[in-house]
Amino acid sequence: MKPGQTLSKHYLQFKDFRAEEYAYLFERTAIIKKRFKNYEKYQPLVDRTLAMIFEKASTRTRVSFEAGMYQMGGSVVHLTTGDSQLGRAEPVEDSARVISRMVDLVMIRTFEQAKIERFAAHSRVPVINGLTNEFHPCQILADLFTYIEHRGAIQGKVVAWVGDGNNMANTWLQAAEILGFTVHVSTPSGYGVDPAVAGITNTGCYKVFKDPMDACRGAHLVTTDVWTSMGYEAENEERRKAFADWCVDAEMMGVARKDALFMHCLPAHRGEEVAAEVIDGPQSVVWDEAENRMHVQKALMEYLLLGRIG
Repeated sequence: MKPGQTLSKHYLQFKDFRAEEYAYLFERTAIIKKRFKNYEKYQPLVDRTLAMIFEKASTRTRVSFEAGMYQMGGSVVHLTTGDSQLGRAEPVEDSARVISRMVDLVMIRTFEQAKIERFAAHSRVPVINGLTNEFHPCQILADLFTYIEHRGAIQGKVVAWVGDGNNMANTWLQAAEILGFTVHVSTPSGYGVDPAVAGITNTGCYKVFKDPMDACRGAHLVTTDVWTSMGYEAENEERRKAFADWCVDAEMMGVARKDALFMHCLPAHRGEEVAAEVIDGPQSVVWDEAENRMHVQKALMEYLLLGRIG
């Protein structure tokens, strides 16, 4: 190993971990969440520092990581585009070399996946993907835990993805390949998922449907995202027209299984990608899903810094 190199484990996309690691993380998440709900103090990360770098704005990512790290006994350094030089006045590689000498863990929410990969390649400490244009692994981690919490094992189940073939869709496909379930994908023409970008080798883990109703038929979970993700605002009007038939409504939920859940990573636009009667209805678990970001990320940070407990 060259001087300055590290064997740190990073979490840059969902396929970075194996199925057995996810089983462990979900088990730890349940334990950590139970302690939180019972007001039991649990601080294994005392004297550890998390650096959070935001090049894309955030609500849930910042609150969940920051609150989670403080609850685990650690501290947080918060950096935004305005007060960091990531990839501008200083090369990404140099920022990584410096920041990783001063903290124990780095979370980055940025644009291109290549940028976070370059940072991780020169970091002495674990790096977590808080969102990139291509992937959003922490969100899918929370979504899967939420499903397991409500319905049990996800293996063999059907997840319907309705909407844009974006970073969420890519990550759902990786999760399906690793954990053994199927994703029914329905997107408008021109907005589909590219298996090469998604980084999957088993195309049998998903099926594509032109009609979103067909994608939802028999699904155990129906999920979606905004029509226009951050960084694509210039396409907003064009996308509103293209996605008009991809609003998850009561009719779509009606063809899914009777006990099907609805999820959305938020923020949501009622009347666009989801009807108010769905997101605010009895099948929606979006608020549990949002809270679970914090719990799964606490388990993730514990694992990256301390390894397996017990």
